Amino acid sequence: MRALLLVALLALPQMAGAQEWVPRRVGEIQALDKVNARVATLRATVGEPARFGTLTITLRACHARPPDEVPDAAAWMEVTDERSPAGSPPVFRGWLFADAPAVHMFEHPVYDLRIMNCR
Repeated sequence: MRALLLVALLALPQMAGAQEWVPRRVGEIQALDKVNARVATLRATVGEPARFGTLTITLRACHARPPDEVPDAAAWMEVTDERSPAGSPPVFRGWLFADAPAVHMFEHPVYDLRIMNCR
């Protein structure tokens, strides 16, 4: 897991080509409740928890491509589930990529999360 994080951190600037990623303060997250097919778009500010169902989502970083590049977003987030036993680690901790969601997916039996944009 740590090796994957290190690779993702090192690859983040190179993914934009010659341009660097631009840090942003607000991330738009698409959240899906698979049980009742409820879809919501959450606006999460970096460092402040956002709630969806039993999940608490905390963005730690949100980066977008420069305006003159092809749109893309990458967000580092930690997700906890209130149904997890006390003292359990987060159910997800890592980067999500808007343009390549399969690179590192949020896997949960009830919910699905996807970063859409960083503003």
